[in-house]
Amino acid sequence: MRIEAWAPTRDGCIRQAVLGTVESFLDLESAHAVHTRLRRLTADRDDDLLVAVLEEVIYLLDTVGETPVDLRLRDVDGGVDVTFATTDASTLVQVGAVPKAVSLNELRFSQGRHGWRCAVTLDV
Repeated sequence: MRIEAWAPTRDGCIRQAVLGTVESFLDLESAHAVHTRLRRLTADRDDDLLVAVLEEVIYLLDTVGETPVDLRLRDVDGGVDVTFATTDASTLVQVGAVPKAVSLNELRFSQGRHGWRCAVTLDV
């Protein structure tokens, strides 16, 4: 599955990629956050950060059965704090295949004249 996202900022683009990923397999229309999960992630490059955030989404789903309905990123010394607003995935209607991994093949994440764009392939 291929996800493409764009936004004026790097963090906004990552947010859109996460929400696009989740909406590809769950109906978020009636979803509301019931938990908050804070993760500190480190990455040497912006595309590594995108992968790390998406891998955390898959990890949360696999380990605690939760999926983000929103998220916020904040730069901190030595990394990025990601605050996931999550809900129990089992309460949502599944509409597609659940991603199992983030592929590094043809990964793109860059800033241009009109903001940030990313494209990432997810293995299902």
